[in-house]
Amino acid sequence: MPRPPALRTTPGVDRPARRTILKAGGTLLLSVFAPASAMAAQILAVRVWPAADYTRVTLENDSDLKTTHFLVTDPHRLVVDIEGLELNPTLKGLVAKIQSNDPYIQQVRVGQNKPNVVRLVFDLKEAVTPQVFTLEPVGTYQHRLIFDLYPVRQIDPIAAMIEKGDWSPQTPATVADVPAPADDPIAQIAAGMQPPPAGVPELAKSGPVTPEPGSEVRTEVKLQAAPAQQVTRMITVALDPGHGGEDPGAIGANGSREKDIVLAIAKRLKAQLEKLPNVRVMLTRDGDYFVPLGMRVQKARRVQADLFVSIHADAFIRPTARGSSVFVLSEKGASSTAARWLANKENLADSIGGVNIKTRDRQLASVLLDLSTTAQISDSLRLGKAVLGEIGGINRLHKASVEQAGFAVLKAPDIPSILVETAFISNPEEEAKLNDNGYQDQIAAAITKGIKSYFAKHPPMAKSRMT
Repeated sequence: MPRPPALRTTPGVDRPARRTILKAGGTLLLSVFAPASAMAAQILAVRVWPAADYTRVTLENDSDLKTTHFLVTDPHRLVVDIEGLELNPTLKGLVAKIQSNDPYIQQVRVGQNKPNVVRLVFDLKEAVTPQVFTLEPVGTYQHRLIFDLYPVRQIDPIAAMIEKGDWSPQTPATVADVPAPADDPIAQIAAGMQPPPAGVPELAKSGPVTPEPGSEVRTEVKLQAAPAQQVTRMITVALDPGHGGEDPGAIGANGSREKDIVLAIAKRLKAQLEKLPNVRVMLTRDGDYFVPLGMRVQKARRVQADLFVSIHADAFIRPTARGSSVFVLSEKGASSTAARWLANKENLADSIGGVNIKTRDRQLASVLLDLSTTAQISDSLRLGKAVLGEIGGINRLHKASVEQAGFAVLKAPDIPSILVETAFISNPEEEAKLNDNGYQDQIAAAITKGIKSYFAKHPPMAKSRMT
């Protein structure tokens, strides 16, 4: 049988394309493999994360996608054209992902607009400001195309909490009206019954003086401690359940997700704190959606929080690692190698959860870093010590002292901030505890006691702004 002619490169075909000659039953078969660039991208998964803050739609795919989008009014719609894409069943499944209670999306329509171009039409419930961007592969994710739909009018966190009944306005009650329990330091501080640790000197006249004609007028003054202020002082605590949405956090051996466990603990902690007089609580997220690290800090500052407590249940490289920990910010380096490793891991949340780099407020991040003060860190250490002491009564401590590292989420310059590692989800025994309702209640009660103890020794300062 004669030898086949030599294969030659075909003009216009990329080098990756190749031909092979197969011999089967004495017959020559010519097989042509098309170049990868000629194949359409594939949508691997679609996910929708509705929240009051914004709704996120994620298309995970096997390559970077090019898009164009525009808004249409009357009625409000967002139209997106995705190039280099053929409609497949996974993408069609996006239609069923839209929930009736989504605050911003009424429905979505998906179709092949023209060859290699898929069009998505989001029918909206109100006008939105969209952010459309892509994310490079990270962690377990491949390429992602993100649609973030924000309301045109930015949500006021205090107004939103008032609407939900989570925000109690300051009341003009006095000590006589609402006696504070003798064993409740927070109530005593808030009601003004407990004086500050050191008296604030003030000038007070001893009484009117009637001068004699021609005599020198003299007014006697004496130094005395200022009386306790007889007004209610609300205390605001910001609770930050870590991760959420695209960022599941650490995953336990039995499939438990950190984002689910810490949200459950935060809700239990919120309920226990709100049983205390004059305490109100704000959650940085109250559902399964992602909040960027900087936005968590912003939320706490916008409600003028007195404390910031971030809740986590992380993993370590060894499944034997166990115990609870409390961390505060450090500007001089981590207190241990493990603390540095953990901070670096937590600071990747924005990459995994997905943040639009083009619109990230770099100036804010710089300001937060520059304004983080020694005083804030000092107060955070006191708070952390009080909380760690209470947690040690219900669970083994990973470290007997408060640790420090450069956690981005703890960089509020004017709010004592701590990060609580409730237990290691990577330890099978502790994973089981984290899923136990009883343990979740215990850890919430311990943090509550620690916060009470902190305020008993370090009353919050009066605020000039309305609380």
